[in-house]
Amino acid sequence: MTVRKLSVAIDPEVAERASASARRAGASLSGWITEAMQDRLRREAGLAAVAEWEAEHGALTPREIAAADRRVTAALSRATRAAEGNARRTKKRAS
Repeated sequence: MTVRKLSVAIDPEVAERASASARRAGASLSGWITEAMQDRLRREAGLAAVAEWEAEHGALTPREIAAADRRVTAALSRATRAAEGNARRTKKRAS
């Protein structure tokens, strides 16, 4: 994989918390930052898609937003349970 090296200035507290999070995840800080950047770009793309849809069809109603919130909450809950299960299995194999 080709990478582009960058020099960035980061608040010291944020840098320490990010480094600690990367260590807990078993990732390099570069990998952790790349993943965080990808997450941000996906959110921006999602927001742009919603704005495009609303421009064509009109604003989402409170009911539609509430339904979407429920679906996202359920999906995140499933993903969290799956990740926790994977972590437990990995820890058990390492023991």
